[in-house]
Amino acid sequence: MPTPPPSKRLIDLALALPLAVVAVPVVLALLVAVRLETPGAPLLVQQRVGRGQRPFRLFKIRTMFRDTPHVASHEVGEMRVTRLGAILRGLKLDELPQLINVIGGSMSFVGPRPCLPSQDELIAERERLGVFALRPGITGPGQVAGIDMSTPTLLAETEAAYFKNATLRSDWKLMVRTALGSGRGDAARVRS
Repeated sequence: MPTPPPSKRLIDLALALPLAVVAVPVVLALLVAVRLETPGAPLLVQQRVGRGQRPFRLFKIRTMFRDTPHVASHEVGEMRVTRLGAILRGLKLDELPQLINVIGGSMSFVGPRPCLPSQDELIAERERLGVFALRPGITGPGQVAGIDMSTPTLLAETEAAYFKNATLRSDWKLMVRTALGSGRGDAARVRS
């Protein structure tokens, strides 16, 4: 069963608090830009499945049209992503509001990407492999590898294998790879 390093929460806070200060004006500008491009609330708030399978509210910048159903991105398709949304996803800027989730403790920088409560097969696989012992992450091993939530068994196995031996150093490497664009080619699918 995967277990997080004991100091992971402290490092999350040490990174998230100063980043949030810098991110606030960027997020506000992006929210205005999203609202100007398409009607609807620019901040997306969705219920996701968190640590211990407890539900939590995930925050992100809306990248799809407002009438898009609340299902995994791979079930919707690229046609629902706005022009600005595609740019935000490619640069991973749509995830900036999740700093609120990290500060609040419902997420970590690195963890399994949080799924929707309707993704029964992924939930079952993560439960079987003990992945729910971890906080969900802004990025994770599946995202960097380009594995999306449409392959739930492979995704859960990849997460469990990574977190079984994860260290703060390996998490740091994963964050750097994310920042450098790993998994970007599958960004629309991975970000479900």
